[in-house]
Amino acid sequence: MPCGVRSAHVGVASAPQAATDTTDQVRAVAIDTRGETAGKPGKAAGEKKAKRTSPVLFYRQVVAELRKVIWPRRNELITYTAVVLVFVLIMVGIVFGLDTLMGKVVLMVFGGS
Repeated sequence: MPCGVRSAHVGVASAPQAATDTTDQVRAVAIDTRGETAGKPGKAAGEKKAKRTSPVLFYRQVVAELRKVIWPRRNELITYTAVVLVFVLIMVGIVFGLDTLMGKVVLMVFGGS
């Protein structure tokens, strides 16, 4: 028994027709997502620049986006910070070890004083 959205009995089309429908849907979505720039690969010679966003509008948009952010709770922030610090310490240890080892190898090969 099919459990997906599409069933084997519903919406069966011939292979060429199904491929054409899918291609048309992809093109429609691509055009929708490009918005005003659809069909405009470059600026024409007489076309003016787009109007810039004002600083006030930009600030309002930034504030609106920051309100959408899910900020971590204090215990999550402490956990994330601890994980980052432990990872950094491990990487410092690895780099220090490799640097020391390579330094000794170079001194052995080229002779040190």
